Amino acid sequence: MKHLRLLFDNFTLALLAVIAIATWLPASGNAAAVFETLTHLAIGLLFFLHGAKLSREAVLAGAGHWRLHLLVFACTFVMFPLFGLLLKPLILPLVGDALYLGVLYLCALPATVQSAIAFTSLARGNVPAAICSAAASSLLGIVLTPLLVMLLMGVEGDSGSNLQAVWAIILQLLVPFVAGQLARPWLGAWVARNSGWLKSVDQGSILLVVYTAFSDAVVSGLWRSVPPSKLLGLALVCCLLLALVLLSTRSLGRWLGFSLEDRITILFAGSKKSMATGVPMAQLLFAGGAVGTLILPLMLFHQIQLMVCAVLAQRYAVRE
Repeated sequence: MKHLRLLFDNFTLALLAVIAIATWLPASGNAAAVFETLTHLAIGLLFFLHGAKLSREAVLAGAGHWRLHLLVFACTFVMFPLFGLLLKPLILPLVGDALYLGVLYLCALPATVQSAIAFTSLARGNVPAAICSAAASSLLGIVLTPLLVMLLMGVEGDSGSNLQAVWAIILQLLVPFVAGQLARPWLGAWVARNSGWLKSVDQGSILLVVYTAFSDAVVSGLWRSVPPSKLLGLALVCCLLLALVLLSTRSLGRWLGFSLEDRITILFAGSKKSMATGVPMAQLLFAGGAVGTLILPLMLFHQIQLMVCAVLAQRYAVRE
C-alpha cells in the first residue's frame, strides 16, 4: 500500500510540475513541432510496451466470464456517458461549456489497464477477469470512444474526416499494441524483468503528451479561460461522478449475484478512466489549444480515482 501511494504521489507531483513548466515555459514554434513528433513516438512506444507485457494466457483465463465483462463494458461505455448527460444541469453552472465538454470526453473513455488490475490484485479480487476486462475495454475504446465523442459532444464533420480520425487512432494505438503482442515471445521475458524502470517509460510518455498539449493550450490562452472557481467546481464534479460510479458498480455487482471477488473486479475495472489512452487519443481527435481544456477533467479525475481506490483496495485486502 505504501509503495502504491508513493507512486501515485510522485506521479501527481510530476504531473503538477509538467503543468507548471508548460504554463511558464510553453513550447511554441519549432520547439512545439519537435515536441509533437516526440509525442507521437512516445505514444507508439507506450502501446507497444503494453502489448509486449500483457500475457495472452492470463487474458484467456478470464475471457470466459462474459457476464462480468458485459457489466464492466456497460459501466464504462453506457453508465458513465449517461451520468455525464443527466448531470449536465448541475455540472454546467459549475465548470462552464468548455470544461463540460471535457467531462463528456472523460465519460467516453475506456477503462485503465494497469491501475484496475493493480487494485483488483491488492483487494484480492478476480485478477484474470480484471486483466481481460481492462484490456478488452482499452481495445474497444479505440473504436467506441470516437463514436461516443461524436454522439455526446456533437462533433460536426463529414464521414471522411471521422473515419480518418478513427484510422489515425488505429495506426497510432492499436498497431503498436498488436506489434507488441506479436513480439511478446521474444520481448515478454525482458519486459517482465525490467518492469520497474519500464513503468517510468509509461509515465514519462504521458507526461510528455501532457506537456505538449498544455503548451499548446497555454499559448492559446487556457488559463485566461479557466479561473480558479471553475477548477474548484471541476474538482467537485469529478468527486461526485466517481462517487456515483463507485456506488453503482458496487450495487449492480451485488444485485446481479456476483461473488465478492467478481464484485471487486467490477468495482475497480468499471469505475476507471484511462489517462494513458485518453490523453493521446485527445491529440488525435481534437485540434489546437482545445486539447488542454478537454483533458483537464481527465487528469483531475485520474488522480482522484487513484487516491480513493487505493483506500478502498486496502479495506478489501484486510478482510478475512
